[in-house]
Amino acid sequence: MSAPQAAAEPSLALGMVGNCAISALVDARACIVWCCMPRFDGDPVFNALLQPGDEGSRFAIALEDFAASEQWYEPNTAVLRTRLTDLHGNCLEVTDFAPRFYARARFFRPNMLVRRVRPVRGAPRIRVLLRVLYDWGQTRPTITRGSNHVRYVGSAFALRLNTDAPVTYVLSGQPFTAQREYNFLLGADETLAEGIGDTARHCEQETIAYWKHWTQRLHLPLEWQDAVIRAAITLKMSLFEDTGAIVAAMTTSIPESARSGRNWDYRYCWLRDAFFVVRALNSLSEVGTMEDYLRWLGNVVAKAGEGHIQPLYGIGLEHELPESIVPHMAGYRGMGPVRVGNQATEHFQHDVYGNIVLGAAQAFHDRRLLHPAGSAEFARLEKIGALAVQVYGQPDAGMWELRTRARVHTSSALMSWAACDRLAKIATALGLPERARYWQLHTQQMQDEILERSWSPARRAFAESFGGSELDASVLLMAEVGLIHPADPRFASTLDAMEKTLCDGPYMRRYEAADDFGKPETSFNICTFWRIDALARTGRGQQAREIFEAMLAVRNPLGLLSEDTHAATGEMWGNFPQTYSMVGVINAAMRLSAPWDTVI
Repeated sequence: MSAPQAAAEPSLALGMVGNCAISALVDARACIVWCCMPRFDGDPVFNALLQPGDEGSRFAIALEDFAASEQWYEPNTAVLRTRLTDLHGNCLEVTDFAPRFYARARFFRPNMLVRRVRPVRGAPRIRVLLRVLYDWGQTRPTITRGSNHVRYVGSAFALRLNTDAPVTYVLSGQPFTAQREYNFLLGADETLAEGIGDTARHCEQETIAYWKHWTQRLHLPLEWQDAVIRAAITLKMSLFEDTGAIVAAMTTSIPESARSGRNWDYRYCWLRDAFFVVRALNSLSEVGTMEDYLRWLGNVVAKAGEGHIQPLYGIGLEHELPESIVPHMAGYRGMGPVRVGNQATEHFQHDVYGNIVLGAAQAFHDRRLLHPAGSAEFARLEKIGALAVQVYGQPDAGMWELRTRARVHTSSALMSWAACDRLAKIATALGLPERARYWQLHTQQMQDEILERSWSPARRAFAESFGGSELDASVLLMAEVGLIHPADPRFASTLDAMEKTLCDGPYMRRYEAADDFGKPETSFNICTFWRIDALARTGRGQQAREIFEAMLAVRNPLGLLSEDTHAATGEMWGNFPQTYSMVGVINAAMRLSAPWDTVI
């Protein structure tokens, strides 16, 4: 009998399970290759995604004589199923999820992963290969056992596996025949109140019910509903509900392109990315995430007072995220370095103030909210507007976080304008005409200057900086946030120039200039989606649909996207799953779909 294949070759063909407290990434052979505890930005107790081979840690249900696998989500849920078949036709199904449901007047979202294993056909033989490592792979836990549990004790915390599988086989990795259902509950070092099997079945049933009811309330477009549902669930799982922070991605150090060194830690909350997530979910009538995020955002603003606000924070409001390299980890496919923390906390990115106002704006207009914003919140938000005015026209690192170059970036000035524009609209809604006129004055002054100073006559396009001539996809946001009408010939000319310079077929790169690492090799998915939006707004809907279909085709088999796509191979690169990219799926579908009244 051949040895089991514990994990697929490292790739981003991964499923994500989570419950708004923790998450895990599962490969095509039912191996958990990435999971941080006790929260998204914590210690990767399963790190095989960045440490392939025997040195990595993973949780595999490995089928002897593996032949094939298929994987899917239970429809409209975050419950993942993987079916494994061996060379003899025996078949096994693994169900993975993190419990999330409403109980005892609260959302139950424990630090727990549940794996349910059941034979589907024949007598499949499996090995349970469970290896936990702490301290970024440097520390092996102390292991103790009971009749139906195993404890993995580290210096900071301990994990407990409750299981009705033979504990002896779990500890030894000995193959055994799966003659019945087995359950594995890995989480906090606590005993279960009920039996292992009963607990697992109850959690699966209630978690499926939760996600189906959550999905049922979404306002979906007529077309591409499955893609939108998967994107929405993925965005929801990126919310750290305890504080309201939304992480940009679940991973660190997946390179933006092969051997590029562009390896960053995205397990934190960027105010820019979070705004786009909130707006996408709002467009589906899922406003609960916005209310959670506004709790976190309000604390960011209160903590900063009237001072500088960083472009990102830790999910527990940590303002220092010192960047370091983990030298003993090989990295994704051996392509290090592995970084922890992010130096961008030290950057001045002036678009941050506009993103704060944009992220909060709907709360002043939406009557459905449990906690609608009013005059007190507006007073606090005006302080953010004052900062937007103060930094307007000042050099910064820009939204792409350039580490060695500062300019007056058009995208940053645009977001200062957006802050003033939305504050004027909020003041009008609150019946404050003097404040509305005040912010309208700033809005008009900024709008006139941005349109004049960012225009490059030589390129016949809006450039990435005032007085510059280089092209940058971020200026496409001019139409999306309302600074310029998409029918303006200058905007159409900008789009044409970018298509000639930044696009590789359907895909779009961020900018044309070399940065700290040279010229980018891969396209940036959110830029492609900005292009789709711009095409649709300028009357080129058919071309927009074709590009959208091309983007849907490069999603992984479970409908997820990372940050970047290689134009020649279609391969995914960059951190995963990238909220920016999943936002793009929702926005494009909502923009392009035929209306419901064409079929009903």
